[in-house]
Amino acid sequence: MSITCFIRYQIDPFQRAAFAEYAEKWSTIIPRCGGDLVGYFTPCEGTNDIGWGLISCESLAAYEAYRARLRADADARGNFLFSSDRRFIVREERTFLENIDATLHRPAAKVMRK
Repeated sequence: MSITCFIRYQIDPFQRAAFAEYAEKWSTIIPRCGGDLVGYFTPCEGTNDIGWGLISCESLAAYEAYRARLRADADARGNFLFSSDRRFIVREERTFLENIDATLHRPAAKVMRK
């Protein structure tokens, strides 16, 4: 059974573009370091200061190995530095979830319109 790290970010609502840039940089770094990047999400409507990131791994041990590779990666360290220099992340919370594999990545059925 795999796990997903659900990261909840409280972000500066006036720096959403900086958060989006930060998230886009992870799109190559996370997979290279061994994480399955489910995606990053920014506020669109409603609450304007919360963003999310979801990263899956085969197990908690695999996640820990991924995190060690991330700490050793120059691009990852640069992205962490970017976020601390710009200060657009106010708070970060991590929750670890067990995946129910049969429910993941289920596309919508084609709906016939009348």
